[in-house]
Amino acid sequence: MSHDPISRTPAPSRRRARHGALGIAVLAAVGSLTSCGLADGGEEDRTISIIVTESAPFQEPTEIAKELLAEEGWELETTYVTDIIQPNQVVAQGEYDANFFQNFAYLNQFNADHGLDIEPVFAVYEAPGGLFSTQHEELTDLPDGAQIALPVDTANNGRGLKLLADAGLLEIDESVAVTELSQRDIQDNPHDFEFVEVDQQSVAQSIEDVDAAFAFLRLASEIGLGPEDTLALEDEDVALPFTCVVAAAPDFAGTEAAEALERAYQFEEVRDWFADYLDGVLDPAFDVDVDEAWAELAG
Repeated sequence: MSHDPISRTPAPSRRRARHGALGIAVLAAVGSLTSCGLADGGEEDRTISIIVTESAPFQEPTEIAKELLAEEGWELETTYVTDIIQPNQVVAQGEYDANFFQNFAYLNQFNADHGLDIEPVFAVYEAPGGLFSTQHEELTDLPDGAQIALPVDTANNGRGLKLLADAGLLEIDESVAVTELSQRDIQDNPHDFEFVEVDQQSVAQSIEDVDAAFAFLRLASEIGLGPEDTLALEDEDVALPFTCVVAAAPDFAGTEAAEALERAYQFEEVRDWFADYLDGVLDPAFDVDVDEAWAELAG
């Protein structure tokens, strides 16, 4: 993976507990940006830098937050990317104050895989997913040997398997949490389903090529599919680990900058935006107790 710097480009328009093309140019030098340090000359630096997924449910709330922060005398510097690896790495390296692109489960797994200690600062919205198909109208229509696409990353891999098991089409080890569930936990596959693992950012684009695919609602919406098009949709029982959060290094939480950022992202105008987006299918998660949810998930 390239470690070139990430280019900054403009976007188009309270606590509760992705194959992407790297088609991005990386910022030449972020310099010594900090959200709570002192700039040369002794003046307080009121700049916050954040790296964000290039997708509407991340971009639009960020642009709203940017305007609100400006009214409070803060400058929110934004970088929009399609990569799901670099955002945690550059925050860990101190090149950015925070990121907004992932859910609790993905962050927990990424930390474990890469030896990082990035933490959720506050929650923004719930991000359900579902099984989609352009070839079949019901789960029971899936033929024996059907190809089913799943996100390849561990944190999201088992979500489609869980939906199939809940429908009685698979038997899985029910003792395994959905955030850790994978094909190795399948105990019986009576329909001989073939699972194709794809980068989470590309699963929606693969729907036409398989019998069914598990995809996030926000990504499926980009190809014109909504909740009404799912064969099966996740319910609230599995929503919490997949709530999308703003995350940062441990020393950022509790700072004046972090508190200002949380106020801006959880402003009523952001809630209103989610109420309009996809007919309100993505619920704001402003009341999630992030510390409690993180402790439960990370152990």
